[in-house]
Amino acid sequence: MSLLSSQVEVIPMSESGSDIEMQENSPVQSGTGRTGANLDKDDVVLSVTDLEKSFGALVATDQATFDVERGTITGLIGPNGAGKSTLFNLISGFYQPDAGSVTLNGNDITGTVPYKIVNNGLIRTFQTPRKLEGMTVREAMLVGPQNQPGESFHKLFTSPSTVAESERQNLAAVERILEEFEIDHLATQPATDISGGQMKLVELARAMLADPDILLLDEPVAGVNPTLANKLKDQIRRLNEQGTTFLLIEHDMNFIMSLADPIIVLDQGSVLTEGTPDEVRSDDRVADAYLGGGGG
Repeated sequence: MSLLSSQVEVIPMSESGSDIEMQENSPVQSGTGRTGANLDKDDVVLSVTDLEKSFGALVATDQATFDVERGTITGLIGPNGAGKSTLFNLISGFYQPDAGSVTLNGNDITGTVPYKIVNNGLIRTFQTPRKLEGMTVREAMLVGPQNQPGESFHKLFTSPSTVAESERQNLAAVERILEEFEIDHLATQPATDISGGQMKLVELARAMLADPDILLLDEPVAGVNPTLANKLKDQIRRLNEQGTTFLLIEHDMNFIMSLADPIIVLDQGSVLTEGTPDEVRSDDRVADAYLGGGGG
């Protein structure tokens, strides 16, 4: 058994939900080199080029460069402090980069505000889903569809029939997706009363109401029991087979190695390598990164 498969799974997650504070704890042995990402892909939906972000003297993202091919489930792994969550925040517009670029379907979205990035087809989830107070699961799902005419105060009065028809269609879509995700029995429950794993399923289902070109999942099975983790894996596979592209961060090595291909390895804010699960699992440089240079 490789060092990666036997030891990486027990590495704890950052308690803060961000990985910027532990950057200096994840060195790669000098002389091992970096092969970087595979940039020879036919149909790229998301392209990250030389992305940089520093917080004071701390370099969180250091010329990170990689492409995500349409139709794939691409994994993004790396030790705590590698810059994974920072990278997601840069891609999705929650952080402004110091340098570099992000393109989505060939369009430059670098530094664009999050809601405009959503409208361009990129949706992301968070490590800890936000539970919407005072809403049932069904009502929380109805937040998902984009550009609803009922959000316009003007249209509520000038086009009430348009608003009513849109709401009818959205409600039908919510009922369909709840059923597809096998969580329709939760529809009338308060969103604050369901478990963390159930909330992860609701969040994934809600994201699909926006019909994304690519969906970024930040530790989708963190804190989730094995039964619900398997349900999440099955749903991600089903959605991928239907055409959704995924880029996901995950610390559970068994989960991501059995789901994603290719896998991009991030270390010290830049891409160490990219490959199939087997290639990554057997790469000594990856084990060195996870074990702080102590792996053999």
